[in-house]
Amino acid sequence: MSGLTSQTPVPTGIVVHAKSRALEVQYADGSSYRIPFELMRVYSPSAEVRGHGPGQETLQTGKREVSIVSIEGVGNYALQPTFSDGHATGIYSWDLLYELATRQDELWRAYFDKLAAAGVDRDAPMAATGAPRGHCH
Repeated sequence: MSGLTSQTPVPTGIVVHAKSRALEVQYADGSSYRIPFELMRVYSPSAEVRGHGPGQETLQTGKREVSIVSIEGVGNYALQPTFSDGHATGIYSWDLLYELATRQDELWRAYFDKLAAAGVDRDAPMAATGAPRGHCH
């Protein structure tokens, strides 16, 4: 889901909707998508969430009320939001944002299927881990 392709549209506008907890991504063709913060957070491209290889993903829960407290551009290719739960290591390339925007139904289904398979409630608090936050070793 990462890496830039020449077909990936670059957003012409980004709007953080704090009250509705969604990131609006606007494109030159006039299309506009609202990506829920929760969806962005549970699909964070960070190593903290994705792990360092297949099967190492950490299932994210308790993120329904998460918000974005700040957002920064990364070069001309990505955004790096800071979420209200302190998570700030995910760099969202334009193609990942476009995928999150255009495949929301499919991604929500996959997330709910993972929760069901793990027997975990969507709103369960995340278990504390012993690893230091924000560091890759």
